[in-house]
Amino acid sequence: MDGSGRSGHTAGGHGGRRAHQPALQFSHGYVSRNLALFPRGSVYRCGVVLSRWHRWYGGASQESWSTDDVNNLYVEQLTVSFDGFKALDIDIFEVEENELRVVIGPNGAGKTTMLDVLCGKTKPDGGHAAFGPEELTRLSEDEIVAAGVGRKFQTPSIFASLSVFDNLMLAMRVDRGVVRSLFHRLNQSEVRNIEAVAERTGLQDLLPKTAGALSHGQKQWLEIAMVVLQEPKLFLVDEPAAGMSDDETYRTGELLKGLAEDHSLIVIEHDMEFVRQLARKVTVLHRYGHRA
Repeated sequence: MDGSGRSGHTAGGHGGRRAHQPALQFSHGYVSRNLALFPRGSVYRCGVVLSRWHRWYGGASQESWSTDDVNNLYVEQLTVSFDGFKALDIDIFEVEENELRVVIGPNGAGKTTMLDVLCGKTKPDGGHAAFGPEELTRLSEDEIVAAGVGRKFQTPSIFASLSVFDNLMLAMRVDRGVVRSLFHRLNQSEVRNIEAVAERTGLQDLLPKTAGALSHGQKQWLEIAMVVLQEPKLFLVDEPAAGMSDDETYRTGELLKGLAEDHSLIVIEHDMEFVRQLARKVTVLHRYGHRA
């Protein structure tokens, strides 16, 4: 770090936040203003890749909604309104297996609302969201988690008074409640799993530390690790770089790129330099909301 912010990373092993920036692909939305930020970026519209989904488009029955690719997400005609205000209106949106998709757009465009629908927190007015064989809009939040969808919220949700290790232990995907988990004796395989996820997320030296004493960035990584231990196939991440230092932001970007090797990720983000670091396809949501 050279004191000038995020330009301190050099090209090579760390990739660099301002070094070579690959062109980004934009998909689905009104992108004319944003293309100026990435003059070599190409426009990729989801509507031109419908061949895989043609049997659904335009009049398929509700029961037919599923994908041949078990870890693919396909969204069509998804709308949400609150008191007459249209908060979300997505025509077509697709995320393939092990793809890292970044979603950007102005406040009120429906980015977080889309994640709320995908994790079951908000029920849509209409439309479909198929993840493999499951129609997510018909499932409860618990059923969506069981189907392989995990979410990290913008504000970390951790047990501040417990150690990092205990937080990870409680997050493991096992068939027992919180109280039983506290008194559960871990076997060697479970301990190795926790240690492996901690190393992957940069927490290996912090396992004995109280979670409430972590820095903001470390708390974000802890929650990411907790979601990873739930073994999601699709990982929803809402503004992971918000409030982070430059170094924490860079490390978070590298962490997410690593997770994309064996997870599908949807990342909501406002920090365009962070988006450049991720260097993946970018979906732009316009401000769809309007008064009916």
